[in-house]
Amino acid sequence: MRFANVSRLYGEGEATVRALDGVDLTIERGDFVAITGASGSGKSTAVSILGCLDLPTAGQYFIEGHPVQSLSGDVLAALRNAKFGFIFQSYNLLARTSALDNVSLPLIYAGVGALEREARGYAALAAVGLAGREDARPNQLSGGQQQRVAVARALINAPEVILADEPTGNLDSKTGEEIMQLISSLNEARGITVIMVTHDPKSAAWARRRVVFSDGKIASDTRVSA
Repeated sequence: MRFANVSRLYGEGEATVRALDGVDLTIERGDFVAITGASGSGKSTAVSILGCLDLPTAGQYFIEGHPVQSLSGDVLAALRNAKFGFIFQSYNLLARTSALDNVSLPLIYAGVGALEREARGYAALAAVGLAGREDARPNQLSGGQQQRVAVARALINAPEVILADEPTGNLDSKTGEEIMQLISSLNEARGITVIMVTHDPKSAAWARRRVVFSDGKIASDTRVSA
């Protein structure tokens, strides 16, 4: 995954906001990257483009050497579903739907049959420590358990990359630590690339690489020694 002089502008004329300004960034397979910076620094915009949720205004974004801007909307959607798993601060679970059905939802879009969806859903929930809670709805789960459901949903398509946006933002410190342990174990045991936006220094400390954004540019890019 590589940004080559990527810029992203919003608005027009005097109201133009340059969210990203000529960013060069390469992320290697299997890396664990924490992206930090003040609000409005460009970090969330960068992750939206990395996850094919947005496109650069200028410059190029390459995935495995292929320029993303050349892909059709349908191909981009299929790429998102196959390659990426997303974890959000607000969990984004369907309130009236069981944990199993929430986790299995991406498989419906992928055209996977009901029996396989169920089997993979059970396995994903077991992998995050929620075996036996398949029928629970979000309001029957703690915040940490809801985020585990969100992690399981991100895993369901066996993604190469997990994009996590403030994954511990709504959690107390102990539960946040448990979620970070889980995400770190997925990176180490399965080789899943993790790209995480966070304001939390404790969460950022789990990453092996820390990229700091400021005013739409990369202010620093540091590899952390083991």
